[in-house]
Amino acid sequence: MDILIVDDDIVDREHIKRTLRKTNHNWTFVETESVDEGLVAFASKNFDVILLDYRMPKRDGIELILELRNISLVRNVAIVMLSNSEESALALDCIKAGAQDFLLKSEVTSSRLERAILQSQTRFELEQKLYRSYQEAKKLAEHDSLTGLANRYSFEEALRLSITQKPRDKSKLALALFDLDNFKNINDTHGHDIGDELLKSVSKRVCLCLRENELFARLGGDEFAIILSNLRTVDNATRVNKRILACLEKPFIISGIEIIMSASIGIAIYPDNSLGANELLKYADIAMYRAKKLGRNQICFFEEDMQQQFLQRYQIEANLVGAAERNEFVLHYQPVFDTVSKDLLGFEALIRWNFQGRLHFPDSFISIAECSHVIIDIGRWVIENAIRQLSQWNRHKDKALSMSINLSVIQLTDKALVGFIKTMMQKYDVAPQLIELELTETALLENSDQAVEVMELLSNIGCRIALDDFGTGFSSVSHLQNFPIDTVKIDKSLMLVCHEAKTLALIKGLAAMLHSLGLEIVAEGIEDENSFTLCQELNIQRSQGYYLSKPIDSDAIEKRFLSS
Repeated sequence: MDILIVDDDIVDREHIKRTLRKTNHNWTFVETESVDEGLVAFASKNFDVILLDYRMPKRDGIELILELRNISLVRNVAIVMLSNSEESALALDCIKAGAQDFLLKSEVTSSRLERAILQSQTRFELEQKLYRSYQEAKKLAEHDSLTGLANRYSFEEALRLSITQKPRDKSKLALALFDLDNFKNINDTHGHDIGDELLKSVSKRVCLCLRENELFARLGGDEFAIILSNLRTVDNATRVNKRILACLEKPFIISGIEIIMSASIGIAIYPDNSLGANELLKYADIAMYRAKKLGRNQICFFEEDMQQQFLQRYQIEANLVGAAERNEFVLHYQPVFDTVSKDLLGFEALIRWNFQGRLHFPDSFISIAECSHVIIDIGRWVIENAIRQLSQWNRHKDKALSMSINLSVIQLTDKALVGFIKTMMQKYDVAPQLIELELTETALLENSDQAVEVMELLSNIGCRIALDDFGTGFSSVSHLQNFPIDTVKIDKSLMLVCHEAKTLALIKGLAAMLHSLGLEIVAEGIEDENSFTLCQELNIQRSQGYYLSKPIDSDAIEKRFLSS
C-alpha cells in the first residue's frame, strides 16, 4: 500500500514508519515536509492514503485537504489527519474539511494507525459512491432523459439566474420557445418510438446551430427552449433562430422513414418585454402561438414593433435574392472633380434598389445583404455594371475617367473576387489604374488578415485602393502604414461642420499628415462653396458632394457632363 506522509517533523515521520512496519501489510512510503511538497508528490504519483500533520510552517494540513478536494474526485485519496492538539473542535474542522479520520500523535499505535488507515479507505470509497449517486441523481433531476438536454426545471432556474445576474449594460437576452409543427401526426402515424428518435435527431441538429454558452432545453413533449444572452441587437436572435429553421429543412431519415419537419418559434426579449422570468416565458409562448396561427415554420416576436421590424427585414432579405437577375438594381454615379481645375476626373458608383415601387438607398438593405451573404452576388453585379459603364464612357474620350467601387467586408471573404474583377476589366477593356476600390476601416478591423491579402492582390493587378470614411469611428494611422492604400477619403461628417474650430483644426491636421505620407485625398460631403474653398486651400486633390453634383443615373451623367 502506497502511503504519502506530509509532516515537517522527521522524528514523527520515522515513528509512523516504524509503527506501520510492525503490522502484516506491505507499506511503501513517500515523505514530504510541507503542504507544497505534498501537492507536488501527489501530482506525480497515485497514493492509497495520505497521513497528514495538521500543524506545519507556512500552510497547515487543512489547506492541503481543501486543495486536494478541488482536484477531480478520481485523483482524490483517503486522508488521516495527525496532530498533537487535543482540541475536539480541531478534529471536527479536519473532518468537515474532508479528512476521513483524526488521530492524536500521542495515541498512535500500530493497531490503531492500521485500523484508521483501513477505515479511512472504506469511508472514502463510500463517499465516492455517494458522490457518484448524487451526480447521477442531479443529472436526472436537471436533464431530459431522452435527449440529454436541460429539462424544464433546470431551464427555468437558469433563466431566473441569467436575469438576476444580468450585467448593467445595454445587452439583451432573448428567450426563444419552439415546438415541432404537426409532431402529433408523427406519433400517430409511425408510433412513439419513431417520434422519440426524431426528437433526438432534432436536438442534435439544433445544437449545431448554437454556441456553447447558449442554454438549450427540452421543456417536454416536442417543446424546446433556448436562452440567448449578451445580445447587442435583436437581429442576433433573429439570425440564430433562422439558422434553426434552416437546419430542419433537410428531411430526417428515421428507421428508413423520411420525415419532413419544421418548427414554429416565439421570441421574447429581456428587458424590452419583461424583467421577470415567468412573464418572459409567457410572452415567448404567446409569440410561438402567433407563429403557428400565421402558418407555422416561422419566427414571431412577442412585441408588435419587433415583429414588424422582423417581417420587414425578412421580406427585404427574401427579395434581395435574385434581385440582380430581375434587373431591380440600378447604379447612380456621383461625379468626382479636380479641386483646383474643377475638371471631371471620374465617378463613384452607388447602388439603388427598385423595390415595392420606390428606389431604396444602400442604408436600407446593404447590412441585410451582408448578413445573408447575398452581398457577394450584388457586389459582383455592381462591379460588372460599373466597369461596363466606364468602358462605354471612356470609348471616345481623350482623357480617361476613373470609377470608384465600394467593397463590403463580406466580399473580402470571396476567394474568387480578385479574379472576377480582373476578368471584368479584361472583358470591357478597362485599365486597372482607372478602377478604385473603396473599403471602410470597419472592414479592415473585422477581417484584417483577409483584407490585407485581398488588397495586396488588387494592388498587384494595378487597381487603386481607397480608405473610405476616414476621420470617424475607428480611424487609425496604423491602417495607413499596414495596408496598401493609395487614396484616403475624408468623411463627409467632418466636411459638413468644417466651419467649427475644432473640426477645422482636425481636417487641417489630417490633410497635412496624409500629404506627408504621399497619399491622395478625396473630400466627401462638399455641400457649399466654403467647404470647397477649404479643400483648395488644403490642396485636397479631389472633391465630391452636392455642391458639385448629387449622385445621378447614367442618362443624366451623359446629358450633363459627357454630351460635348
